[in-house]
Amino acid sequence: MNRKAQVIAFYLPQFHPIPENDEWWGKGFTEWTNVGKAKPLFRGHYQPRVPADLGYYDLRIPEVREAQAQMAHKAGIEGFCYWHYWFGNGKRLLEKPFQEVLESGKPDFPFCLGWANETWTNKSWEEGTRQIKKSILMEQIYDENDYVKHFYAVLPAFKDKRYITIDDKPLFVVFKPLDIPNSKIFIDTWNRLAEENGLKGVYFVGIRQNMDESERRFFFKNKKIIANNIAQKYNEILKMGFDAVNSRGYWRAEYYASSTMYMLYRWIMRKLFRRFLVIKCKQSDINKFLYSGEDTWENVYPTLIPSWDRSPRSGVNARIYTDSTPELFKQQIEKALSLLENRKDENKILFLQSWNEWAEGNYVEPDLKFGKGYINVLREMLVE
Repeated sequence: MNRKAQVIAFYLPQFHPIPENDEWWGKGFTEWTNVGKAKPLFRGHYQPRVPADLGYYDLRIPEVREAQAQMAHKAGIEGFCYWHYWFGNGKRLLEKPFQEVLESGKPDFPFCLGWANETWTNKSWEEGTRQIKKSILMEQIYDENDYVKHFYAVLPAFKDKRYITIDDKPLFVVFKPLDIPNSKIFIDTWNRLAEENGLKGVYFVGIRQNMDESERRFFFKNKKIIANNIAQKYNEILKMGFDAVNSRGYWRAEYYASSTMYMLYRWIMRKLFRRFLVIKCKQSDINKFLYSGEDTWENVYPTLIPSWDRSPRSGVNARIYTDSTPELFKQQIEKALSLLENRKDENKILFLQSWNEWAEGNYVEPDLKFGKGYINVLREMLVE
């Protein structure tokens, strides 16, 4: 029987306190801080979101990590992509949960790393409407000499038997490939070092939205401009030396799912009256526009996104998908699986955004409203 898909779920390690977050946001700050204080912004708005089976967990506890892995395995998820925060000059944050997974050998569940290469500012975890001067908390820097140090920091993970490989190479995801000023040097350096250390190279996957920020500013939907350059965007990543693209279609989906008149009204209210209005999109409309024909390419790996609600972080300056349900998620999975039908098994990959991004509303862990609904749908579509 051919594999339906290899689903790899992005995994956020923000659920434990660190000294830097204590200093910036207050003693004991974790992702749960924003999740717990969220409030509904309109009638029927599902907030706050309350975890069920796993509770308000702390990722320093091994039993929590083991329970997550067991739950993911039963759902048909084949591995976690742990977000990896390396800012340059050897500086990293939030590394403790993954380091404990690596050093302890538990849970015995496949994994890979995703480099979250972006600068942290004082608005990273704050409501976006707060009138505070933006300042940098932790700057992402790029240095050719640091690429070597970075490689050797992740080499023990690459050599772990649990590490996910494609073409016998460890899979490494880059969040913002276009931000790397010398990506060819970075990729060539890592591939050379990988071969010198007994590996066949590194399999680089760059994340790419199929619509740019500038294109989202058009109030009136110009389908010709938006639709005809998706291939160009994906090829841009491949030409930089990446082996594959993790495609993200939700910016484009939000654009087409949003009412032109409402977006214009929202812009007027914000510019003239400093009144912020949330952007609401129906999950059914997001599903309709989420994927494009280019997502069928052998080296393009689409993204599953069960829901979205960043209001715990951004307040009224958030995009919110309304009426998200496990049933609509099932429809999305069906569509995504159809994109993989004609591929080799090794390239039948879907990335799940995410396992546990609670403050962005994209998670499949059990909550009080849906229980294991999203996990059960994954199992039904991938395992049963």
